[in-house]
Amino acid sequence: MPASFGFTVIARDGRARRGRMETAHGAVDTPAFMPVGTRGAVKAVTGRDLLELGASIILANTYHLSLRPGDELIARRGGLHRFMAWPGPVLTDSGGYQVFSLGERRTVAEEGVRFRSHLDGSEHLLTPERAVDIQARLGSDVAMALDECAPYPATAEAARAAMLRTLRWADRSRARLLAVREGGPPVPTTNPGQAQFGIIQGGVFEALRDESADRTVAMGFDAYAIGGLSVGEPVETMYSVVERTAGRLPEDRPRYLMGTGMPDDLVESVARGIDLFDCVLPTRNARNGQLFTRLGPLNIRNARYAEDDRPPDEACHCYTCRHFSRAYLRHLATVQEMTSATLNTLHNLHFYLDTMRRIREAIEFGSFGEFRQAFLGTYSRRPLTA
Repeated sequence: MPASFGFTVIARDGRARRGRMETAHGAVDTPAFMPVGTRGAVKAVTGRDLLELGASIILANTYHLSLRPGDELIARRGGLHRFMAWPGPVLTDSGGYQVFSLGERRTVAEEGVRFRSHLDGSEHLLTPERAVDIQARLGSDVAMALDECAPYPATAEAARAAMLRTLRWADRSRARLLAVREGGPPVPTTNPGQAQFGIIQGGVFEALRDESADRTVAMGFDAYAIGGLSVGEPVETMYSVVERTAGRLPEDRPRYLMGTGMPDDLVESVARGIDLFDCVLPTRNARNGQLFTRLGPLNIRNARYAEDDRPPDEACHCYTCRHFSRAYLRHLATVQEMTSATLNTLHNLHFYLDTMRRIREAIEFGSFGEFRQAFLGTYSRRPLTA
């Protein structure tokens, strides 16, 4: 573990943990949600907006940045933090999920994944070692090992094959990063304090998840992530896998649930011991006119809001809710004004980040159970009808 990286559990309430993750670019109070900045920017908002909203860490995408503008160019610019002028921590995924989603444009083999770029059709090979090298050049504070995500549904045999390949790739990823840290391969890392997370796979099969967790932990990663969920499985199945897997991960390392992001899923996953989250839902849905509120999602394009002078959420104190009506936001959306995406994104990110803040406070005060019950008692996945 690099000297600049660490994790401390400050308070507990049941399985829920209030912690602090230290990185080379500052601390992250957990549980935390990471806004997704796929190409080095969170769509529709600026870094200043993110800081004012209380974001402490953001996620960027290895696959997209390696193709354009290129990880070597970013390294020559001093690394991703300097390139995008973001002062806080950054986590980069390995690019594996994006490659696997290319379908017929990629081929998975033991060496790695050979794929054709979605931009120009050029051929590339992403290996565990190359994923490490790209992230070293980017200089993120947290780098992810390359993994293979089995689809849902998948047979036990297919899930096991993907899990075992993930373990073999994890071993290669770990060896490569340790070699880079020791000055072995000539990779111009822009962040010597970069930590590396291993990823647990195994689909919805308990025995596979157990084996993946135990063997990945034995490799000695700096922390651990749970991958391969939120891919179509029933939500209760996801909760069961999360609870069982989190219980097998070290108490003194952060636990990251990858790609899960409905508000009630965040609360329920914290209750099962998760510390870090990311998801495109708050930003993507904002651009499509959906706002998250304490009572459920609101489709601002709906005609019923054409003359509605209320804010999106009357209990919300974000910039959007303090200044603008549903009627105005609907107007912006229907005329496809760029400001619509910005104001909607500011609201949704505030909703997510403020929910995490309230979760942290509840754990500290020993009232997380009451918070959880109240949140789930009012929040609904059904769209608002009023």
